Amino acid sequence: MSRSGGCQCGAVRFRVEGDLGRASICHCRMCQKAFGAFYGPYVSMKPEQVTWTRGARKLFASSNLVSRGFCGDCGTQLTFEGAGFFDIAIGAFDDPTDIRPTIQIGLEAKLRWVDELGSLRTQSPEAQAKIRAYQAQVVSHQHPDHDT
Repeated sequence: MSRSGGCQCGAVRFRVEGDLGRASICHCRMCQKAFGAFYGPYVSMKPEQVTWTRGARKLFASSNLVSRGFCGDCGTQLTFEGAGFFDIAIGAFDDPTDIRPTIQIGLEAKLRWVDELGSLRTQSPEAQAKIRAYQAQVVSHQHPDHDT
């Protein structure tokens, strides 16, 4: 199987050949900071499965053991890599719908309310209509979810 993906602006693109490994969510503080989110979702693979088809990721050594790859233009988080492992951010794939996390790690830093997200109330139909009207005016500059 072949899967493609890349950053938000399209400057960095990749293709992965073969089966993916374990998909996980990491709650550690470093992943929270790297993604600017509640956790970091990754899927593992062998580095030789990945071909960088456009541009090159920049690397930040976030610790003495790990580097994080990202787009130097738009900042999209792309990889988590070190000796003996290579992970790609699940959301960077063009179609991440079937890359379902099977394990959580870094639980010592898990935000205590994360498990409650699914039970949050939604906005009223009126408020949702206003948001849809606003979104209808948006002209996206994001790279499409396919190779170009």
